[in-house]
Amino acid sequence: MAGSAATDSLEGQFLIAMPGMSDSRFEHSVIYLCSHSDQGAMGLVVNQVARHLSLEELLIQLDIVNDDGAIRLPSKVRDMSVHKGGPVEVERGFVLHSDDFMLNQSTLAIDNGICLTATLEILRALAQGTGPTQAMLALGYAGWAPGQLENEIQANGWLTAPADPDILFDQVSDKKWHRALASMGIDPAMLYADAGHA
Repeated sequence: MAGSAATDSLEGQFLIAMPGMSDSRFEHSVIYLCSHSDQGAMGLVVNQVARHLSLEELLIQLDIVNDDGAIRLPSKVRDMSVHKGGPVEVERGFVLHSDDFMLNQSTLAIDNGICLTATLEILRALAQGTGPTQAMLALGYAGWAPGQLENEIQANGWLTAPADPDILFDQVSDKKWHRALASMGIDPAMLYADAGHA
C-alpha cells in the first residue's frame, strides 16, 4: 500500500511555531516543509532574515558575480533577502521558487507550483535575470528525525496550514508569522491567552 504515508504527509505545508516554542531558534517561525515522510522531515524557515549577509554579497563570495557584475544585478535580485533556513548545514543554500524554472536532476517539485533547487546554477540564473519569477534563498535547514515532528505537533509546538505562495515569497519577512496565522483565521493574541492551558 504505497501512498498511505503520502496522505499523512505535511509536505508543502507551513509549520507555524506556537507561542511558548521551547526551542528559541524557532520562536515565531514559519517553516515551509519541503519533505515529510516516515524517514523524517526537512523544511526551511521562511521568516528569519540573515541580516549580516545580502544576496549581492553572497553572489560575490561564491564568484557568481564580481563587483562590476553586482551593479548590473536585476533589481528584484538585489532586493532579495538571504534567510536563515534553519540550524542544520548553515553553509548550504536552498532556493524555494516558482515552477517556471526547472533544472534537470536538480529541481524538486514540492507542491502547488513551489519547487526547491539547491545548486549554484539557480543563483547564476537569478544573477543573469533568467531565473524563476519568484524565489526565496535560505542558508541551512530545519530537520526532524522519524516521528520527531509528529511528537512536536502533538505537544502543541506547531500549527500546520496550507502554504500560501504570497506569504512564502513576500520580501517583508517580519509579518509572515502573523499573516500565516491570519490565513487560518487565528488572532495571535488568542494564542497567547491560551498558552499554558489545556
